[in-house]
Amino acid sequence: MSEPPDPDFLRELEQVIRARLEAQAPQSYTARLVAGGKARVAQKVAEEAVETALASATDAGRNAVVGEAADLLYHLLVLLAVEGLDLADVAAELEARHRALTR
Repeated sequence: MSEPPDPDFLRELEQVIRARLEAQAPQSYTARLVAGGKARVAQKVAEEAVETALASATDAGRNAVVGEAADLLYHLLVLLAVEGLDLADVAAELEARHRALTR
């Protein structure tokens, strides 16, 4: 039986993404992606969103949906980093919306 995922891993991944952006290492996919410009990063987010939706809509299976969703989340984290944002910013917005709806 495998261990449960680390709940802090997404924060760790955000740090890895930021470090790769700072290093601008040519061997880093993250750095190469961002070097293509913000529009290229946004395009990858859109591509991965469509692929995630299609995997679900076509009943491609759990593994396909999880894989595409992982790609989507990674590219979204890159886009947030480019924008100077992170998951905490998104979580705060979601929390504020939730609280506004549950008052």
